[in-house]
Amino acid sequence: MAIAPDGRIFVCSQTGALRVVKNGILLTTPFVALPVDSTGERGLLGVAFDPDFTLNHYIYLYYTVPGTPSHNRVARFTANGDVALTGSRVTLLELDPLSTATNHNGGALHFGPDGKLYVAVGDNAKGSNSQNLSNLLGKILRINPDGSIPSDNPFIQSTTARHEIWALGLRNPFTFAFRGTTNFIYINDVGESTWEEIDLGQAGANYGWPATEGPTTNPIYQSPVYYYGHDQGCAITGGAFYSPSTPNFPSSYIGKYFFGDYCSGFIRVLNPSTGQATGFLTDGSQPVDIQVGEDGSLYYLARGTKSVMKIRYSSNLSPVITTQPASQLISAGYPVTFSVVASGSTPYSYQWRRNGANISGATASSYKFTTTLADDGAQFRVRVSNAYGSVLSNVATLSVTTDKPPTAQILTPAQGTTYFGGLVVNYSGSASDFEDGDLPASAFTWQVDFHHDSHLHPFIAARTGSKKGSFTIPKRGETSSNVYYILTLKVTDSAGLSKTVVRNILPQKAKMTFVTKPAGLKISLDGQAPRLTPFTVTGVVGIIRSISAPTPQTLNGSSYVFQAWSDGGSRSHEISTPSVDTTYTANFATQ
Repeated sequence: MAIAPDGRIFVCSQTGALRVVKNGILLTTPFVALPVDSTGERGLLGVAFDPDFTLNHYIYLYYTVPGTPSHNRVARFTANGDVALTGSRVTLLELDPLSTATNHNGGALHFGPDGKLYVAVGDNAKGSNSQNLSNLLGKILRINPDGSIPSDNPFIQSTTARHEIWALGLRNPFTFAFRGTTNFIYINDVGESTWEEIDLGQAGANYGWPATEGPTTNPIYQSPVYYYGHDQGCAITGGAFYSPSTPNFPSSYIGKYFFGDYCSGFIRVLNPSTGQATGFLTDGSQPVDIQVGEDGSLYYLARGTKSVMKIRYSSNLSPVITTQPASQLISAGYPVTFSVVASGSTPYSYQWRRNGANISGATASSYKFTTTLADDGAQFRVRVSNAYGSVLSNVATLSVTTDKPPTAQILTPAQGTTYFGGLVVNYSGSASDFEDGDLPASAFTWQVDFHHDSHLHPFIAARTGSKKGSFTIPKRGETSSNVYYILTLKVTDSAGLSKTVVRNILPQKAKMTFVTKPAGLKISLDGQAPRLTPFTVTGVVGIIRSISAPTPQTLNGSSYVFQAWSDGGSRSHEISTPSVDTTYTANFATQ
């Protein structure tokens, strides 16, 4: 998201619509609705305002253009009030073609104090891209507002490097931020197996991916200014310096850096002077962006609750309701639950009300009961209190119907189906309703998510209007074996009642053991720092990996040079994770 000079908030919807929040209200009409490839982490990903927006009305977007293959693009649009001027798109930069991997797109856009547009680009899930100066993947780019290349870019004199490159060696720089009107820049680079990084942006810097992740002593790579392990989170996302023209927070926050983690939901505050971070927010519900408004408020985009949240500093410690109870439609005889989430000074107490009267015993954050027809039209709200005051929630209306909810089942893939890289998954379902009979295709909504470790990545956004479909498992992308896909079917009947069913599709796995002859030499897997052999990894069948044998190497005072791999591949080559446990041997000879 980005905040306009007049306070409007422009939010990127992954499926291509740039939405506008004006005076706290989400406008019905998008600023622009682009045709995009929204598979996985692709889609409409970045937005920035021209420094002279009040004069030229230029807005810059980063999005994935559909195609075979798809690619990411940076384009400029001209605003006409709250919508884009028809025909105003100017394409500034076409990025490299994407592989079948749908993750690691980056997408953040910001103008620096030098008036140049900086662009964060992910490595497209191929680590070697990050060190390859002939492509734009895994980099921070720097271009002029018209798409031309600044004459002082660090690789402008190179005959082989792309001149747009400003910094390299990044995995997935999801967000970055400048501190006020200074050249001081922090880059949030999402890690793989161990560390999440905040890197100090510098022209020509190499941050080391995939050879290194987290802190490094290698002088050719720049070590992060701050990092945290995957015992705390899994994906560093939003980041913003607190340097508004009109501060609302205490002066101790000025110049500090707010950053968030998608998986843990926290927002923390980093002191650039000390390199120390302190806690700020613990329940951010998948924060993907953080911005500071000129009014001094802190805004964060919460994917988990599909909302823009606003934080202002106040000496009033009374609770604030961050998630209101929602109105619901329920079949008579079925249970209903109303719930609320509040922030502020704990502990809280709760008192639910029905039609203005307190409900005896309803003193928790949630209130659950079994409905009857007499409950139709009843209004519920809750008062949340702490030692400093109280707040009353919005009204949630309960609608009760004699209609019965539909039933649904996923027919294919069958329970227990497993996948491998490259597999085409065909899905289908059926649904019926007591009143409507067999439900039509328009009642079906399908969604696919990719589960990695303890968190979800979007894979296929919700699609309505078909009883069947298919998707292809990428051969490139996440190399972890702690993964699976979640297929979700939601059906909705004519009364608005729904039923949701899910099916987990688990991976086929195999072990790959890497050895050398003689034993004890090193090889590199997926472009990362060479590892001492032998070692074994578990992978998902069909996923493409890269292996390399550094040469020469020294062992016990002798020098060895690479001769051949047991699979016949070149010294550096790709392999497809086999369907059975396999050993790969790198043969060396004395030099």
